[in-house]
Amino acid sequence: MDPDTMGDGSGDVYWRRRMSVLVAVLVVVAVVAWACSSGGSGPQRPSNAQTSASVSPSTDPLLDGLRTLTMGTATPTASASVAPTPSPSKVTLTPMTRPKRPGEPCTEADLVLSMQGKQDVYPAGVQPNFLITLVNTGPVMCSADVGPRSMEVRITSGEDRIWSTSDCVSGEATEIKQLQRGVPWVRSLNWNRRRSSSDCRTDPPAALPGTYVAVVRMGKLKSPMGVFHLR
Repeated sequence: MDPDTMGDGSGDVYWRRRMSVLVAVLVVVAVVAWACSSGGSGPQRPSNAQTSASVSPSTDPLLDGLRTLTMGTATPTASASVAPTPSPSKVTLTPMTRPKRPGEPCTEADLVLSMQGKQDVYPAGVQPNFLITLVNTGPVMCSADVGPRSMEVRITSGEDRIWSTSDCVSGEATEIKQLQRGVPWVRSLNWNRRRSSSDCRTDPPAALPGTYVAVVRMGKLKSPMGVFHLR
């Protein structure tokens, strides 16, 4: 329709319609442009929240543990701890023992000392008799001093020292014996039932009837106690 042919008022209606259509088209174009700008395939600038999240430390325990170990501040747990290996400089070496030669002095660890009484009760007038044995259990033959200065037989009654072979020793005080392995050295000894003392009395008193204990000593070796009775 030609606008020149429109009557009064019809021209205003026509232009209002044209303006409404134009506004609607502009709104559609703006919406499309906004959608393209927000959902396009072009690169987007990350937000502050995304940026801070991308640089935040990892919460993976394995990565955190590796990072901590790399920094040298990890604390080992009890299950993962490894016992330290001693350095060669701190290892103590035990020196080798030289093999014993036959005839060398016996060591106390290689000797077994014992004593046995002939009987438990001795009537009046009967002298007690003891059998002393010394055995070498070492690997080879060795020598030992069985003289009265080295081997002592002592008889006591309670706290009273009655008699000892080391009192008033006369003659040779040293007696060296060769002890073959496993072959006992044996000595028989009688006690005259009299007391002894270091002052070497010529007429020592006789021991009274009662209970007595006999022991043989040799250095740090000591036989089991032998109990007997005098009548």
